[in-house]
Amino acid sequence: MDVDVVVIGTGQAGVPLAARLAKAGRRVLIAERAEPGGTCVNVGCTPTKTMIASARAAHVARTAGRLGVRAGAVEVDLAAVVERKDRIVRQWREGILKRLQGAGQNLTLVRGHARFAGEREIEVAGQRHRAPAVVINVGARPALPPLPGLAGVPWLDNRRVMELVRLPEHLVVLGGGYIGCELGQMFRRFGSEVTIADRNEHLLSREDDEVSAAIEEAFRAEGIRLVLGQGASAVAADGAGVRVRLADGSDLRGSHLLVAVGRRPNTDDLGCEAAGVRLDEKGFVVVDDDYRASAAGVYAVGDATAQPQFTHTSWDDHRVLFDRLIGRPARPRSARLIPYTVFTDPQVAGVGLTEKAARSRGLVHETASMPFGLVARAIETGETAGAMKILVDPGTERILGATLVGAEAGELIHVLVALMQAGAPARAIVEAQFVHPTFAEGVQSLVMRLPRFALE
Repeated sequence: MDVDVVVIGTGQAGVPLAARLAKAGRRVLIAERAEPGGTCVNVGCTPTKTMIASARAAHVARTAGRLGVRAGAVEVDLAAVVERKDRIVRQWREGILKRLQGAGQNLTLVRGHARFAGEREIEVAGQRHRAPAVVINVGARPALPPLPGLAGVPWLDNRRVMELVRLPEHLVVLGGGYIGCELGQMFRRFGSEVTIADRNEHLLSREDDEVSAAIEEAFRAEGIRLVLGQGASAVAADGAGVRVRLADGSDLRGSHLLVAVGRRPNTDDLGCEAAGVRLDEKGFVVVDDDYRASAAGVYAVGDATAQPQFTHTSWDDHRVLFDRLIGRPARPRSARLIPYTVFTDPQVAGVGLTEKAARSRGLVHETASMPFGLVARAIETGETAGAMKILVDPGTERILGATLVGAEAGELIHVLVALMQAGAPARAIVEAQFVHPTFAEGVQSLVMRLPRFALE
């Protein structure tokens, strides 16, 4: 079949891109070897945040006494939690299929493993398809560390751990990044003992130290054991459980092992060499600022490229590439802000530069910090854990970056995202009226901690 565009993968960039191109009159073929929706719908955002909501409900009920409410004993039916998660995942999958079917006769969905068979030519389900444009949207999967003994134990990744219907007695988590922190706290709130081990000195090690310290304090307060600055050197079975040998020779023992040490792109079985598509040393597709790969007519979007692996980033990829493919002007992929949120409790959200990054670039900046517990709304609701930090350019008063740790930080960060996108100065926050008492009012209080905006 000859078409105008081939899209490999039905992730968060591929589906809207294919559907919009088809409605714009392009003949599009989209190939998918697994369930539609990619990482986000099947094993990422949708299932994790659904189960995290259940874990938070258990935590709120269990700790209601701090607000003068006695809820009694809390029991978690993990099988029911998983069934609810699966039901919501199916709902999203069905929605994706309906969108693809609703795009009209210009769009063809082919189920099967697509591989390059030549320049701008793929083979899938026993047939070959050619197009002037091929878009790679194959996503990523959990990285497997070269850890001696790992193959001999029933280790879990982020997908398999969410399929458990019996609560782990003691979950050992290797990795203190986004996935390890979210899932570790989730199972602690379900009732498991949890230990998180990471070779770095702090959780969320890319953040400034005081940001990591805030989430570490919250985790320890919930009884999560943290073993930091210690990488694993080997793994072995320990009766019905597992034993993790650390770099210092000590051992961690648990009933279950979750490995969350990063993700790798799904490009190793894509046949990129047949199409002249260059990969970097980690397997990511090398693309320029317009999403173009090394082979003419080939583009790559989403987690298969070396960029932050967020659903909203992939979705934005589709928006920019769509404009380029239909001939509209579009901004380069580097000219955008990429906010993020870690859905722990308290949440960790950021945009722009951390202070560590600003210093490494030699940027002059002013900074202000503030405990989240000073926000009136936080005190009133008993959600005082966390801290906030902002960086401002002293010459233009533009916001260089901010990190918020606190209740609903993932919502609050958008106040700053909007101002940064507009190029507005931080002074705009100072001069605005923020509703009292809200969490957002704390963002204004944070900015007013900068000496130039402090009230006399």
